[in-house]
Amino acid sequence: MNDKPTAIEEACVTLGLRMTDQRRVIARIIADAQDHPDVEELHRRAVAVDDRISISTVYRTVKLFEDAGIIARHDFRDGRSRYEPVPDEHHDHLIDVRSGHVVEFRSEEIEHLQEEIARKLGYRLIGHRLELYGVPLDTPPAAEPPKPSDPSRKD
Repeated sequence: MNDKPTAIEEACVTLGLRMTDQRRVIARIIADAQDHPDVEELHRRAVAVDDRISISTVYRTVKLFEDAGIIARHDFRDGRSRYEPVPDEHHDHLIDVRSGHVVEFRSEEIEHLQEEIARKLGYRLIGHRLELYGVPLDTPPAAEPPKPSDPSRKD
């Protein structure tokens, strides 16, 4: 692993959190992740670096980082909490419900529309979370269940 501290490690130091070798490994795995791994995936990646890291250590470390506001937890309707570093800039997510793949995106049009909606309803928007769920356009839709036959219809 790289010797240069990640933003997560630097945030931990700034907040006065003790950085053990195991926490450092977990912090670097989260920082380097191009996906939004869950705890089990973080554990799998961590033991590839240090086989002494237990799943409970990963759970405790993720909770510590989350409570400190260093990482964000997402629940993308797949029954697993998934994590990413708290982003420098706001973004939203599109989740492929078939593969679980998460696409991060930013849309100024959507950001403006949300502000406008809040204002029209008499509110000042202070935050939001947008998650879109979909399937790829090039994937055929699942077969629709057959419709019940109409008893009055004569074939």
